[in-house]
Amino acid sequence: MTNDLKTLSGRAYSLLRRDIIDGSFAPAQPLRLAQLQARYDIGFSPLREALTRLSAEGLVIAESMRGFRVAPLSLDDLRDTMETRIFVETQALRRSIERGGDDWESRIVSTLHALGRQLARSDANDPDSLQALEARHRDFHFALISASGSRRLEQIVENLYLGSERYRTLQPGARAALPKRDLAAEHGAIADAAVARDVEEATRLLSAHYSLTADYLAAAHAARLDAAV
Repeated sequence: MTNDLKTLSGRAYSLLRRDIIDGSFAPAQPLRLAQLQARYDIGFSPLREALTRLSAEGLVIAESMRGFRVAPLSLDDLRDTMETRIFVETQALRRSIERGGDDWESRIVSTLHALGRQLARSDANDPDSLQALEARHRDFHFALISASGSRRLEQIVENLYLGSERYRTLQPGARAALPKRDLAAEHGAIADAAVARDVEEATRLLSAHYSLTADYLAAAHAARLDAAV
């Protein structure tokens, strides 16, 4: 791949991934190359490269003789994604607690602080505020596993994170009707246990956090489906 094609493919990948995750493309929507070319002003070859990459990550489905479409959403997929996240991320957290040093602890403390500040001032009616909150949330969770010592493990976590974000960003109205969670307390407890090097407590809390998130998103997804009927 030439440098120009690689650059365009990377740009196409970033744009497509953003628009799939934020719901600009509906679940199961066909992704026609001609329409994507007009939307992004990028040629067919880099678009195909980007779609193939997104297919490997589970955000896009490649269909023989029919091209590409956005991966559908379902309660089964949500549960599968979150259960796999628990399995993978608790192992990554365990490795980080065993291997992490002062820099790792500092990353956890600083990202927790930034997340707490954003939680305190976030506005559910402001897309920019919600986007900033999601960024701080991601920073914290990736700080937790940043000392795992495994690039491949962290890449798996990234792919699973992207898959779960689609459910998070597609349900703002439905989620607003659900009981409020004390997210600052949940994340603070995970951080405290991790920094204290309490492997069992930290992984238990992370697992419980994701299990509750799965229940929360499943309820929101079901409410969204009911509203669409």
